[in-house]
Amino acid sequence: EIQPPGNHWRKGFRAAKPVVDAQCVVSTCCLKTHGYGGVFTMSLKLSVGVTHKGDMSELHGSFSDMRKMIAEINVAYSPALIVMDGIECFTDGGPSHGTQKHGGVIVAGTDRIAVDAVGLAILKELGCNPAIMHTRIFRQEQIERAVALHLGIASPGQIELVAEDTGSQTYAEKLRGILGEG
Repeated sequence: EIQPPGNHWRKGFRAAKPVVDAQCVVSTCCLKTHGYGGVFTMSLKLSVGVTHKGDMSELHGSFSDMRKMIAEINVAYSPALIVMDGIECFTDGGPSHGTQKHGGVIVAGTDRIAVDAVGLAILKELGCNPAIMHTRIFRQEQIERAVALHLGIASPGQIELVAEDTGSQTYAEKLRGILGEG
């Protein structure tokens, strides 16, 4: 049982012991929007899968705090590596169907907040739904709550984008600009 500080869960939540006790967790997620209240589903939202299925009705029934609760699940463990597939992504709808665009990227990192912030910058660059386009990256509730819980970086200036070839470096610069705007 996990009790995050400032808990938005009634009595905390249960998390899978093998994940909580693991010496090393590698998270693999996709870059996409989520049409059912999560707004986006990337590394922070992936952690919903470690919660006990008996706690899912509370999460899905909490429309006002759902995104904060998603961030709180991440208190249960820390992945050693996050790899996000952004080759094809949903820019509206999701998680299983919606408007799809070619992102052409793979994002890897060790910080869930940074990975999701970069993912949001990519979605903004591709042109996305209003929930993404009209909300500053670090004002998204999942990100704000994750920052408050000290789960990773606290601002876009702390993100280091590493790109090897010229085309990737140019794209990284574009994303830095979007991240800088929030």
